[in-house]
Formats: sequence, C-alpha cells, structure tokens
Amino acid sequence: MSPALPQRAAAMAAALLLAGCASLAPDGGFGEVARNTQARIGAEPRLARDDNAARALQDDVRALLAQPLDMNGAVRVALLNHPGLQASYWQVGIAQADLVQASRLRNPALDFRRVGGGGDIEIERTLTFNLIGAITMPLASRLEARRFEQVKLDVAAAIERHAADTRRAWVDAVAAAQALDYARRVDAAARASADLAGRMAQAGNMPQLDLARQQLFQAETSATLARAGTTALNARERLTRLLGLWGQDAQYQLPEHLPELPAAPVELREVERIALEQRLDVRAARSDAAATAANLGLTRATRFINALDLGAVSKNETGLPREHGYEMSIELPLFDWGGARSARAEALYMQAVQRVTEAAVNARSEARAGYLGYRSAYEVAAHYRDTVIPLRKRISHEVLLRYNGMLASSLELLADSREQAASVASYIDALKEFWTAQADLEAALGARVDANAQPDTHKEHAE
Repeated sequence: MSPALPQRAAAMAAALLLAGCASLAPDGGFGEVARNTQARIGAEPRLARDDNAARALQDDVRALLAQPLDMNGAVRVALLNHPGLQASYWQVGIAQADLVQASRLRNPALDFRRVGGGGDIEIERTLTFNLIGAITMPLASRLEARRFEQVKLDVAAAIERHAADTRRAWVDAVAAAQALDYARRVDAAARASADLAGRMAQAGNMPQLDLARQQLFQAETSATLARAGTTALNARERLTRLLGLWGQDAQYQLPEHLPELPAAPVELREVERIALEQRLDVRAARSDAAATAANLGLTRATRFINALDLGAVSKNETGLPREHGYEMSIELPLFDWGGARSARAEALYMQAVQRVTEAAVNARSEARAGYLGYRSAYEVAAHYRDTVIPLRKRISHEVLLRYNGMLASSLELLADSREQAASVASYIDALKEFWTAQADLEAALGARVDANAQPDTHKEHAE
C-alpha cells in the first residue's frame, strides 16, 4: 500500500472539516427575531446576555414605570422584563448552536495499540473518520437550518402571545380600577344620602319605608364596592405577573381611565387572507412540515447503512519495515433494514401536514370571529356613548329638578341613582370589551390594527 494513501485521506478529511465549520452569531440568532417583532408589534424584545445588559434593561424598565403605564408601555415592559420570555429568548441560541453543530464533522477517532514480548515491539496506529456523517452532513445541515427557522418562529409567536395577553390584562386592570373608583364615589354618595335620610326621619320628614330603602341602597353599594376592590386587585396582580414585576417596581401607576372609543372602527377586508399570511403559528406549522419532510429524506438516505467509518492505519514492528493501509467499518443491515424508522418518519410527516391544515382552519375561523366580535363590541360601546349615557344624564338632571321642586319623591331619586350607576358601570364594561376585542382581533390576525384607532385617553367620562 502506498504511503500517499493515508496522506490523501487525511487531506480530504481536513478539507471537509474546514468546509463544514460554521460560526456562532454574537447575538445567538436572536437579532432577527427582535427586528421582526419590532416591525410586527411595535415593541422590541432584548436579551439580557450578561450583567451589564441586564442592568441596562432594568434601567429602561424603570424609566417606563416612572410614568403612568399605557398599553404599549406595558407590552414593552413585559418584553424586556418577564423572566419566562427571557428564558424563551435563549431557545434561539440553543437552536443556532444545534445548527452549527450539525454543520461540523464529528471528530476523528485515534486508536493506538502497543504490544511487546520477547524483545519485539509492535505499534499500531489507526485514524478513523465517520464517513456516513460526512456524506449526509449537507442534508443534516439543511434539516437543522429548517429547525432553526422554526424555533425562531416559535419564539416570535410566544412573544406575540405574551404581548396580546399583556394588552388584555392591561385593559382588565385599568377597567377594574376605573370601576372601583366609580364604586367608591357611588358608595360615598349613598352613605351621605343615607345619613341625610336618617336625620330627616328623626325629624319626622321621611317615612320609615323610604329610610329603609335608602339604607338598603347604601348597603348594596358597600357590597358592590367590596367586590370591585377584589376584582381590581386580582386584575392588577395578573398584569403584574405578565410584566414580571415585584417589590418596589410592582407599585407602578396606571391611567385613571380606559381610552375612549375611536371615531370609527377599522375597516378590514379579507381577514382570512391576512391571518393566513401573517399568523406565526401558521408559518410555524408549515416550517415544521418542511423540517419533517427533510428528516424523512435523511431517514431514507440512511435506511440501509447508518454507520460507515473509514480510517488510515500505520503499523510498526521490530525488525520490519513500517506498514500502511486503511480499514473500513460498516453496519450490516441483517436484522434491521430501517423499515420501521422510515415508516415512523413518514407518519410524522403526514401528521405535520394535517397540523398545517388544522392551523389554517383555526386561523380562518378565529379571524372571522375576531373581526365580528370587534365590530360588535364597537357598536355596543358606541351605543352607550352616543345614546344611553346622554339619555341617562338628561333623565338624572330632570329627576333632580323635579325633586328640588317637590314634584318627585325620594324614592324616584333613589331609583334614578341606581339606574345611573348601572348605566355607567355598563359603559365601562362596554369600553373594556371593545379594547379586549381589539386585542383579540390583533392576535387572530397576527397583525396590529391601525394605530390611529388608539387615541389619547380622554378625561371626560360619565359621572
């Protein structure tokens, strides 16, 4: 055997090694996810890669918390601060490392054997390379590249789901605080009315039946206030968990009121097409199907021969010239012909195809339902804003004038107070349902609704 053979084999292996080397990106591949997320939802996630980066993120979070936290600010805080999201960001780096690893050849194996006896020494050296790994490396690299893209989609989808949950929780927390504030004012007015009614009854100017009704109304407002306090506390704590805040940072402030309705709802056409094009879960399902198809190709390529090693051998023996050669190790498919592995890979691929169909069907349905819910919620809230609340104010004004002119009884005034409180509470609920419906629509479409549909918070509300 010519001494040049092992040298050429080693040179070829070195060339393959150099060709297969891939480097890790400094950002772990997360930069692309962050840029795409910024473009899609208007907030950029950032990875706390070290202590300095973590301190910088904490400073940015506290700067956002220094003022009343609006909806977009809450999303920014969650993307920067939530520990669960930060943990998911590292998944991109893990997938990138797997991709780079798949693009590199396995290290060669060096076997050394020394045998001596009777004054003779025999030395044998073998350098072995995994040949089947080198042959299938391009296919395995493409497979890991698809998985890497899928992981980026999965992480981006998780970010958007968390952002949508944060928007809903923000709406619930602000609406609950607003309802609590109104319940406090109603309860204070009811207490004052009950006290006045008690003094009037003592003076003989109010029947005991009317006094009992005033006291009952005050007792009901106290119970309503207690329930409103519990609801507000729970809603705020849920938002706090989604923001990942604790300690002093959990003492953040929220706006006093929900934003008022926009002038008109957003008109959207072909919501199903938008959802199929924009939703990341649909893209992830397609990517998973493509990765499964690539894995099916790799399984078929290695169905019969799954292990093939090629090595160069050098042997020294006392008194004899050095010998060179090569050895090959191959797995013989005597018992396992790879049929089960191929069948499993095919089943996984067909399963992935059906998952794509399922994701598309769900996206279409959720887009339709989300848009109908959004339009319906807008119409209900607009009805309260434009019709119910103005009429309620007008009725309350007239009842008060009649009461002051001794043309209406205290019973009528009490009934009007109850109806007014119910109308204002219903209007707050209608506003909450609209902004929640908008967050649901954005999640169903995988895209933001026109930003012009979110005006500044109005200070004028129904009293």
